[in-house]
Amino acid sequence: MSDLTLAPLSNLDVGAIAAAGIAIVAYRARSLNASGAVAAFVVGTATYGALALPGAAVLMAFFVTSAVLSRVGKARKLVVLADVGKTGARDGAQVLANGGAAALCAVLAVVVDPRYGAAFAGALAAATADTWGTEIGTLVRAAPRSILTLRPVATGLSGGITVAGTLAELAGAIAIGAVALLLRPDAFVPVACAGVAGALADSLLGASLQALRWCDYCKRPTEREPHTCGANTRPLRGLGWMGNDAVNFCATLIGAVTAFALAR
Repeated sequence: MSDLTLAPLSNLDVGAIAAAGIAIVAYRARSLNASGAVAAFVVGTATYGALALPGAAVLMAFFVTSAVLSRVGKARKLVVLADVGKTGARDGAQVLANGGAAALCAVLAVVVDPRYGAAFAGALAAATADTWGTEIGTLVRAAPRSILTLRPVATGLSGGITVAGTLAELAGAIAIGAVALLLRPDAFVPVACAGVAGALADSLLGASLQALRWCDYCKRPTEREPHTCGANTRPLRGLGWMGNDAVNFCATLIGAVTAFALAR
């Protein structure tokens, strides 16, 4: 009678199993909706399949901290973020905007150039810095100011900055830089710098090219169409197709490029 032996699981197999479990938990916890869970499965599988446990550690550092911070002061955020484009569970577009560039870089690190490993972490450092800045900055009572004009803007609107939010961005970039040492011994400085660069780019794009609309009924700017009051809005500035997801993707891409350029 011949012995039956099971082939060992590959990194891709392990990544798919782990990503599926995490996506299901996040969906049941309402951190992700259905499309967000599918996108998270794809990003997680690609990351672990290419970079194994060190890459997964960087990805989880972003995902877990973002999920936790999103629940801090949730009642206040539901009020002050009423004019922001998306709230609630993250959808597929949001997941890919924050993790799509990183997942691509993870694959490229294996098949093209190891420096893409730093680019992978740089993209997630940018996403983490921006997320920490937004989640903590919205809890500050003082009105944020536009990064371009320094004039006060409504809390939560893209392009606004606060001292607390900026310090949170720096902390997020440093945190991912530290975790990225599991990937590369020289990763800290390139990845931390990439996080800062990406978060800065996010604010600059949010204050200039990102679409901003105006509700004539409520007499205030918004990123929603229609507005939460139900009224249709009209363009105020920016590019119509440049929403928050597009800005986030650009920021993570800038983070990836910065880390790649600085990596040895």
